[in-house]
Amino acid sequence: MTGAKRIQGLAEKLDKQVEKLGYKREKDANTWDSKPHPFIKWAGNKTKILSKLGKYIPEEFEDYYEPFLGSGALFFHLVHTKKDSFKPYLSDSNEELINTFIVVRDNVEQLIALLKKHRDEYHRNPEKYYYAVREKHHLKDSIERAARMLFLNKTCYNGLYRVNKKNEFNVPFGTYEKPKICNEKELRNASKALQRSKAKISAVYYQLALEQAKENDFVYLDPPYQPVNATSSFTNYTHEGFSENDQKLLAKVFSVLTERGCKIVLSNSDTPLIHSLYSGFNIEQIKVSRTISCIGEKRKGSTELIICNFRP
Repeated sequence: MTGAKRIQGLAEKLDKQVEKLGYKREKDANTWDSKPHPFIKWAGNKTKILSKLGKYIPEEFEDYYEPFLGSGALFFHLVHTKKDSFKPYLSDSNEELINTFIVVRDNVEQLIALLKKHRDEYHRNPEKYYYAVREKHHLKDSIERAARMLFLNKTCYNGLYRVNKKNEFNVPFGTYEKPKICNEKELRNASKALQRSKAKISAVYYQLALEQAKENDFVYLDPPYQPVNATSSFTNYTHEGFSENDQKLLAKVFSVLTERGCKIVLSNSDTPLIHSLYSGFNIEQIKVSRTISCIGEKRKGSTELIICNFRP
């Protein structure tokens, strides 16, 4: 055993002895218990392609904007690797999603307590309890709404989020043997990341969210994808949906932000329309695997695009 390893072993042994006496050595403010990860399932979650997105992250930037927040995978990656070197502005037009992020940041222990109650009730009669919770569409309390959102997310069919024209969640029951309804460590780590980064979280449309974006800010755009065919046209993460005209408007916003001097990365599907809209920018085709699909056999490898307005 080397001297360094011997010293490390003695330090760990001392820490354990001190903890037995009721004390615990304080960690540095920038030290994480473990890397924060997304706490919610979301179609298009970028966790699996972070290694590919990583090369597009600017070495230096000021504020960070993510106006199609979803699971926030890139944000959690940035806040872990960049620590306090930027201020994040996180937003989405999905009010239930944003409410859940705010509750995770501000009231994580109360949220965990409610999720434990959901977990216990679910195991008594899973399908019956699922539909009983799903029917509670208009809860007033923000923490109860967040607990409902996460409970349904962990127990619904394929972890899908879908609403009808009344903005009511309508995904059917998912048959899981042991769904992880309450992941305490994951939620607490996410809460710390949101708190320490001093993230500003808001439920607004992306156009409003980006009004203050300025030169040298980093903007990540991850909109509902342009459908690659007639059977993949699901974009109902909000009751408004996201149409082809919305894709064209987003491309115009991309150009406006470019003129301001923002550093932009955008993810979208590999379709002729998207190639055409961003033909003047850097486009890379990457291979991905889908984890959320209504048909199991369709969860196969496919391609999508990473588009940016600067040379990585």
